[in-house]
Amino acid sequence: MGLFDFVTDAGEKLTEKVLGSTDNDDLNKTVEVSQERIDQLRSEQITKAIAELDIDGEQVSVNVNESVAVIKGSAPNQAALEKIVLCAGNQHGIGEVDCQLQVDVPASVAGSPAQVEAADVSAESTFYTVDSGDTLGKIAQNFYGSASKYMVIFEANQPMLKDPDKIYPGQKLRIPPQ
Repeated sequence: MGLFDFVTDAGEKLTEKVLGSTDNDDLNKTVEVSQERIDQLRSEQITKAIAELDIDGEQVSVNVNESVAVIKGSAPNQAALEKIVLCAGNQHGIGEVDCQLQVDVPASVAGSPAQVEAADVSAESTFYTVDSGDTLGKIAQNFYGSASKYMVIFEANQPMLKDPDKIYPGQKLRIPPQ
């Protein structure tokens, strides 16, 4: 699908506690962690977050190299693919998502190239980066002409969004077509 840019400082920060420490001062120490370990932890964190999306039929592998998350595999539909991309990109430290996912073609589609292409190209959403002062209502007004359609955006971004009042600058959201 392509390469998507994200804000690296957005999202939940990756933390690792000092294991086996009984002294409170040890908990406040800075621990150096190799870039490989950070990449591994980010890959695990993204994989876990994608699993929490509870998308039936997705088969995804994640590999992080510094600030780039490479996602390979398949998604059952375009909306699921977009949620997976946003889930990965909205993690702290991820600046780009290289989406190499394919959308599964329904078994009901015959094998002709035109039919496969038509089934594969469902309406793509717009990705919107939240600005300071934005609300889902304000975003809905801009995209749909009605602030009352904010729940369309909220539902399109669940379970990544837990509360329609809790969005943050730098976060990317799916704006489904009307």
